[in-house]
Amino acid sequence: MRPVRTAARSMLAAIFVIQGWAAFRDPAKLAGKARPVTDRLEPTLHAVHPRLPTDAETLVRVNGAAQVAGGLLLATGKATTPAALVLAGSLVPTTLAGHAYWEVEDPAQRNQQRINFLKNLGLFGGLLFAALDNEGRPSLAWRTRNTARNARRGAGYTARTARREAQHAVHTAQREARHVVRDARIARLAAQAGRRLG
Repeated sequence: MRPVRTAARSMLAAIFVIQGWAAFRDPAKLAGKARPVTDRLEPTLHAVHPRLPTDAETLVRVNGAAQVAGGLLLATGKATTPAALVLAGSLVPTTLAGHAYWEVEDPAQRNQQRINFLKNLGLFGGLLFAALDNEGRPSLAWRTRNTARNARRGAGYTARTARREAQHAVHTAQREARHVVRDARIARLAAQAGRRLG
């Protein structure tokens, strides 16, 4: 299954590497379309940190760099979950800026933009699958539950073993006490018999 996963991740990552590189190399081409989204993000970016860039070209270039880095990581199988999540996050402003079909008046253009919007939505879903893919390994939640279950079983086994050992010690002590009592009785009887004979 590994070659299939590798091929699928590479195919999913290819568009992000290519389009991200184009955006990084020449952000001016996309800045006009991105401006309505970046203008809405400006107050949020200033609230996070006043020195963060807010101009459209810089944000397009940052988004492109994130897509190239995330795409390369996803394609190579390194840090696939964070890479897929970064790509999914970068796809949101790209889709809103580039394929806002609800704002287009021309029916043919609107239909084309709707198709592109839905394609990006499909890519977003594929990236969520890639982020959740554990390559056949159990999930973190399953491993946590399994560790807790094993700990409970181990504690139960230890308690049963301790109980069994305690019962065994009690039985051994009782048996030894019976032997001591019997030996003392035999010794007393022998002493009585010796006095009678003597």
